[in-house]
Amino acid sequence: MPDRGTQILRAAARLIARRGVRGLRVEEVAAEAGVSTALIYYHFKNRSGLLRHTLEFINKRAVRYTDAALDTTTDPRTRLTEMLLLEFQDTPEVRENSAAWGELRASAVFAPDLGEQLAAATRDWSDDVAHLIRRAQEAGLAAPDVTPESAAERLTALTEALSERWLTGIAPLERVRELLGGAIDRELGNRV
Repeated sequence: MPDRGTQILRAAARLIARRGVRGLRVEEVAAEAGVSTALIYYHFKNRSGLLRHTLEFINKRAVRYTDAALDTTTDPRTRLTEMLLLEFQDTPEVRENSAAWGELRASAVFAPDLGEQLAAATRDWSDDVAHLIRRAQEAGLAAPDVTPESAAERLTALTEALSERWLTGIAPLERVRELLGGAIDRELGNRV
């Protein structure tokens, strides 16, 4: 059984994914988690602290399921492709993570401190992608004239946009995976 803090963060992520951030109340999270509001305040101090920790929880969960790609091959281009495609799995955890990330991103327009935290998490993700692109270049698996940082920004932005299309039913899972795979090939160029 998860500890109380994790139980609360799971409940907050579920509620954010289903209903968004703007109307989220600590009392609702407490009811969803089956704990008292006092316990939430004890662990997270206030609603803002709960949101910050929920974003960290969502990021760690995403790293856990995308890092699986890093164990499957030593080929950096394949690792990059798998890492990004793992953002599109038809599992409750990935759907919830993607929906909650989108809701937190939308709410950051009105919450500068949340925006700063999202920007830092996005930079870290983009840096990981750029690192794999550089490694692919070193291995001769990506065009040498590709700028890793710019390509990484475009690929992570596309991943987020495709996630919204997938979650809202605008594009089926296989189509978004196909589009992202094609974008990776275009960004990295032919295998040299």
